Amino acid sequence: MQDLGALHAPLGEELRAAAARVLASGRFILGPEVAAFEDELAAATGVPHAVGVSSGTDALLALLMAGGVGPGDEVVTTPYSFIATAEAIARLGARPVFADVEPDTLNLDPRAAAARIGPRTRAVLVVHLFGRPARLAALRDLCAGAGVALYEDAAQAIGAEAVGSGGAAALSFFPAKNLGGFGDGGAVLTAAAPLAAALRRIRNHGAGDKMHHELLGGNFRLDELQAALLRVKLPHLAGWTAERRRLAALYHDLLGALPVALPPADGGAVWSQFVIRVPAERRPALRRLLDERGIATAVYYPLPLHLQPALAFLGHRPGDFPHAERAAAEALALPIYPGLADAGVTRVVEAVADFFR
Repeated sequence: MQDLGALHAPLGEELRAAAARVLASGRFILGPEVAAFEDELAAATGVPHAVGVSSGTDALLALLMAGGVGPGDEVVTTPYSFIATAEAIARLGARPVFADVEPDTLNLDPRAAAARIGPRTRAVLVVHLFGRPARLAALRDLCAGAGVALYEDAAQAIGAEAVGSGGAAALSFFPAKNLGGFGDGGAVLTAAAPLAAALRRIRNHGAGDKMHHELLGGNFRLDELQAALLRVKLPHLAGWTAERRRLAALYHDLLGALPVALPPADGGAVWSQFVIRVPAERRPALRRLLDERGIATAVYYPLPLHLQPALAFLGHRPGDFPHAERAAAEALALPIYPGLADAGVTRVVEAVADFFR
């Protein structure tokens, strides 16, 4: 699904120089590399403040903590995402309240979210799934009318249109992401200076000044080495995003005549994944054929969140969120990454076509 070796090879000299710079500095935690990366990331994404943290999961956790989410609160979110989305809510003693997704985009349905907002709702946490921007305008209006916060899980969507405009967005730099690090890392984007200041305290055990802890936080710090290496990759993100968009358009053109459901075209998406839909009973056989031909695939996500054993305490049953459940049964991610040649896309499409002949 990725060729990180090929992606990093042209950057090898710069990456080694960045690592050597950190080693020579003797600064490894919250030093000049993190500060410079935060400034560069904010400029690249068009959002005033970026706060580096230790992972995408910790970005979500810190953001919810800064928003005051805690025991007794509810946070409305999607059942079709990686577990970190709901896990961060539950770890704070709050309750994830699921609303179904739109059947075409697979993002949180604003109308379904509206129906789930209640007196205990503290926030709505929307996911920009597979790099596709959710309907933020509708969600902003919904949250403003209900007097609750809107937060964004943008772990898969760095650079996507309008990301961060909901109030604050959590990013992930897991190695396979569009901007991937060399280990774990994350950030929160926000236009709100007070929120950014709170996040900087929370990521460092709630400390403003050294050894002066103003609130309870955590060890959510982005380290200097990751920041230095990400600074090498960040200037290439726009070009890599353009390449992903071009490959997605090629997939749309070549797959259009086949009996698969395609993700809707979207000029604002960054295509962290290109996910088609196939009949549930045929997906295993299609994956086997592609695997036999040396073509990687992935299923995101085989079990929706409301049916995950770790969240059984929420009391959900099959059928509660049918659009999410159908997506989990039908979704199949095809390879899409910078450096994937047009011939590679053609080979994937030809294999899918052969399956349906």
